[in-house]
Amino acid sequence: MDNTEMKQIQWFPGHMAKTRRLIAANLKLVDAVVEIVDSRAPLSSRNPEMDSMTKGKPRLVLLNKSDLADDRATQMWINYFRNSGAEALAVDCKSGKGLKNVLPTVRTKVLKELMEKRAQQGMTGAAVRLMIVGIPNVGKSSLINRLAGTKRAKVEDRPGVTRTKQWVKLDNNTELLDMPGVLWPKFEDQDVAVRLAFTGAISDDILDIETLAMKLLSYLAGEYPASLRERYKLELTGEESSLELLENVGRKRGMMISGSEINTERAAITVLDEFRSGKLGRITLEMPPQREK
Repeated sequence: MDNTEMKQIQWFPGHMAKTRRLIAANLKLVDAVVEIVDSRAPLSSRNPEMDSMTKGKPRLVLLNKSDLADDRATQMWINYFRNSGAEALAVDCKSGKGLKNVLPTVRTKVLKELMEKRAQQGMTGAAVRLMIVGIPNVGKSSLINRLAGTKRAKVEDRPGVTRTKQWVKLDNNTELLDMPGVLWPKFEDQDVAVRLAFTGAISDDILDIETLAMKLLSYLAGEYPASLRERYKLELTGEESSLELLENVGRKRGMMISGSEINTERAAITVLDEFRSGKLGRITLEMPPQREK
């Protein structure tokens, strides 16, 4: 894919600037920030300004959709975030896996000093207030609904549903401040944009779906070839072009238009859908950057 095609991935609704202002204005109301990212692309699914926007508030990073990600890679990412100064947990907001650890971790690790201070001052009943942040479609609403035990936040499988801030009271001791989905003003690294497109964080409507699927297949052929062999019965030599990979998928699935012509658009939609639903196996799209010694 050339740079001209890549630059088409520039999705930034106007409410993002408003969200940045909302975060800055409401930080003083909360004790800690809970940031939710996609386990398959933990760095790409973070707003790069989040560190500066949260201004040193204690933080917990939740690696959501961990059931879709490579376990080994997820543990490396947990260590990466912990070494960066934030506590981290692997969760799955859809099934609820790991969520029982969230609030105890906030109280015993993320806000340990504050909890001890409140205990000394006889303020153990004071509510803990948490700001929930994350890019669109990463699972914030599902997290809040799971923690609240009811559908308090609107959940839709499309980017940018949460538009305004809303408080959700879990119990007498915990309150959540849900912020609108945040995405950056521009994609400086186009690989980040592509990873987000793979996961569905960017609407498919603005993308060349076949080019996107070809890029995903190229990555999988290099990093997870067994997944392609098993799912699509492909015989990989390592020499296939991305177009050949897509055509081979279509051929194996019988996606023919007429004669020998392959419906590559249908094959592309299938590849992306099956990756996003986990049918291709547990896959991580990026590894933690190497720290300078």
